[in-house]
Amino acid sequence: MRAIAVANQKGGVGKTTTSVNLAVGLARAGRRVLLVDLDSQAHATLHVGVMPGSHSLSAYDVLVGGEPLAAATVSARDNLWVVPAHIDLSAVEMALSATNGRESILTQRIAADPRCSGMDPECYDYLVIDCPPSLGLLSLNAMAAVDDVLLPLQPHFLALHGLSKLLETIEMVSDHVNPRLRLLGVVLCMFEAGTRLAAEIGRDVEAFFSSAANRHPSWGQARLFNTRIRRNIRLAEAPSFGQAIFDYAVDSNGAEDYAALAAEVDRLVEAGREPTRCAA
Repeated sequence: MRAIAVANQKGGVGKTTTSVNLAVGLARAGRRVLLVDLDSQAHATLHVGVMPGSHSLSAYDVLVGGEPLAAATVSARDNLWVVPAHIDLSAVEMALSATNGRESILTQRIAADPRCSGMDPECYDYLVIDCPPSLGLLSLNAMAAVDDVLLPLQPHFLALHGLSKLLETIEMVSDHVNPRLRLLGVVLCMFEAGTRLAAEIGRDVEAFFSSAANRHPSWGQARLFNTRIRRNIRLAEAPSFGQAIFDYAVDSNGAEDYAALAAEVDRLVEAGREPTRCAA
């Protein structure tokens, strides 16, 4: 199984849209995917058609209540399962303030799940975590538990300031908590190909990753994805119908772009580190 956290401490950059449509895109390609919603707003949960609170357990119960990951898992569609979020997640930091090793709780729950650890014949191929728009305990738990971070970035200059802060967090987690953590890459969202600014930001990000001095191992091999997620009104409309873009508007630019991103991520995974194999 390959575990990917989709993270950006800035809101409104396409993080949840990317988490959901990447997960669904991989599922449509025949991969078995578990989507974990760690944002108390529960937008990823709603986006895949699951109503927060409709299931007896949520990600909060997994992190705070000690419930197994499988007990909180809900089937969302063929090849896709979700651990739903709930508003209770906003209280996680307070609830776990006195808990030793609180940054590794999700890691422990994932390791104990047979379909995540490779001990079940029907194990997951991917785990995708939608992180909250912050770098607090929930995002730290996500980064401690995954192999890779995928960073959605809106192509404007202010967004580049957040990139350095996220890199610092990835470095810290890699150095002290999860040495296998890597930044898989940056994907430009809400991209407008006809604007000079979007092209300049793309070149700036590529130049940064290719020439940055003293690059940390956790992001030294990161890349700017070839796929650009074009600005598309259908992507904004789909969540209100509880549908991924592939169900809401399969012939849209948004569906085309996220299918391409899922294929690009899948190729990188196949060409990179060997994922955990399912039990025979």
